[in-house]
Amino acid sequence: MSTTELLFSRTDTELGSFAVRPLDPFADAELLHGWVTHPKASFWMMQDASLPDVEREYMRIAAHEHHQAFIGLHEGRPAFLMETYDPSELELVGLYDARPGDVGMHFLVAPSDTPLHGFTRAVITTVMAAVFADPAAERVVVEPDVANTAVHALNEAVGFVPERQVTKPEKEALLSFCTRAQFEAATAAQGVSI
Repeated sequence: MSTTELLFSRTDTELGSFAVRPLDPFADAELLHGWVTHPKASFWMMQDASLPDVEREYMRIAAHEHHQAFIGLHEGRPAFLMETYDPSELELVGLYDARPGDVGMHFLVAPSDTPLHGFTRAVITTVMAAVFADPAAERVVVEPDVANTAVHALNEAVGFVPERQVTKPEKEALLSFCTRAQFEAATAAQGVSI
């Protein structure tokens, strides 16, 4: 699969085109290294990663049957990282009762010297729309750090409902869920086209 192949795209009425393409662990490693080690990416927990560490991590994800990573584009330029995983196989095994159609999700917005108002919300909307573009996806599951209040607010804006705190090996996490209907209702309420 070529890294130029777009897997999903949408147009945000305010901010323009967004798209998702496959991640190439080698070609994208240097870009990702700059993103995941940036101070604003502290919750990504790769602050001290070397370039080879990043390559290894994304090679591991690329080879994993239940974990995928993607590069998100804004106006054709790399702007965010998106990961999906099967929460019945990874991350949340034994921490909640997974249902068929559950999709785990992580996203990271690239650092920018010229932030755009509403950009991160447009990114999470794109990520959610990309996940729900798969008809098998029924519900998105997230487990952000309980201290990551900024992402809790973003999650709520696109329809996530927090369920409870769970203890993972690396963090205390806020387990939250968003069904397709909740996502559609949240975006419709804000007048956002998906």
